Amino acid sequence: MSDKKKVLFLCTGNSCRSQMAEGWARHYWNDRYEVFSAGIETHGLNPHAVRVMAEAGVDISSHRSKHVQELLDKGIDFVITVCDHAAESCPRFPGKARIFHRSFQDPPALAKNAASEEEALTHYRRVRDEIRDFVKNLPQFLEGEAE
Repeated sequence: MSDKKKVLFLCTGNSCRSQMAEGWARHYWNDRYEVFSAGIETHGLNPHAVRVMAEAGVDISSHRSKHVQELLDKGIDFVITVCDHAAESCPRFPGKARIFHRSFQDPPALAKNAASEEEALTHYRRVRDEIRDFVKNLPQFLEGEAE
């Protein structure tokens, strides 16, 4: 049995932002946290998110879009909502889960009117990097807030 704290990244569709956050957290903190991601809904894994994460050396291609209901019994310690809609719709978690919010812009919405695929990917890369910077400091964020 693992004594790692369990962290859930939650967004609306579990297709992009929460998937990136899960990927980064596994990359940086797999020895410290058991990491999950889920959505209030399931929209499938966003291929652009997979692509830009691979560019950064993190493979999320085997991830799948999960509904938050699948994880309610996992003994989650920390829930981090990564979009405003998820923060507003976050379900109650059994037990001791602490809920935090850190909003990131939605890459598909940002890229909606892009003139080219490369321009669209620029939005995904920027959000990917913002999520990476946040996740690099995850222990300070969680443990500083949790104490």
